[in-house]
Amino acid sequence: MSKIIVTGGAGFIGSHITDRLIKDGHNVIVLDNLSTGFKEQVNKKAKFVKADIKNLEEITPHFKGVDYVFHLAARARIQPSIVDPAPTFHDNVIGTLNVLLAARDAKVKRVVYSASSSSYGDQKTLPLHEEMTPSFKSPYSLSKYVGEAMCKLFSDLYNIETVSLRYFNVYGPRQLVDGAYATVVGIFLEQLKQNKPLTIVSPGTIRRDFTHVSDVVEANILAMKSKKVGKGELFNIGRGENYSINEVASLILSKAKPEVRLAGASFLEKPHATYIPKRPGETLVTLADSKKAQQVLGWKPKVSFGEGISMLTK
Repeated sequence: MSKIIVTGGAGFIGSHITDRLIKDGHNVIVLDNLSTGFKEQVNKKAKFVKADIKNLEEITPHFKGVDYVFHLAARARIQPSIVDPAPTFHDNVIGTLNVLLAARDAKVKRVVYSASSSSYGDQKTLPLHEEMTPSFKSPYSLSKYVGEAMCKLFSDLYNIETVSLRYFNVYGPRQLVDGAYATVVGIFLEQLKQNKPLTIVSPGTIRRDFTHVSDVVEANILAMKSKKVGKGELFNIGRGENYSINEVASLILSKAKPEVRLAGASFLEKPHATYIPKRPGETLVTLADSKKAQQVLGWKPKVSFGEGISMLTK
């Protein structure tokens, strides 16, 4: 079995990837500074190292003898990056550079990089495909794209295998539920748990393509194993269906509180929901074209959004 590093392995997606790798019999080292991750989420069979990817000297020794790296450590979310861009670039650009340098010098076989669909921004046509020119709306979206570009450069220049996966709104168990780095599904579920109204960014018509974390894990495993990739290829990882935030709120309410009668998904009223002002940097619509991932990696999403929400609201 292989020796594998998961950066950000104490976080939401990283901890799920770690679980899968352990289940498959691999030796896993989790590197995480615990800024948004939780040590209790790290699989007990993995080796946990508290380390910051911004410190090259700190992380380099752990790459010795490593076969593969899953690079998930990042400062995530759009709004915090708009308020203060510097930490986002330090973590996502310098941090990714350090991971690639350590991987190159240790002669790692392949780095699988977690990219972001936010790099597409607003496009004139849908669905979103990998050949589109990025349109950045936040420092976060730009920083994640720079990571993709560095992966491609390292493949071309230093002959280290890399693959980038652009995730579309990942949700599922262990997602953050509060704070600046929480996502909409997690926020809604936590508000529901506390019997609070769901806070919807007005007017609730922004549409997102939601991807269950188990499907994202499978994409990562395929990206590690595939013999067809390794030269900095980019793949969309999204289900190919989208929902407005109003529809998401309605679905969660209907699953968790079937007694609540909703007047469609066009507008939700108190006490079940409340509307908050628009925020800068938000892409209006995401919808993934994942045919490339299906054709090259053999990846296909299995969990529908309705099934995923049902699992979370049980």
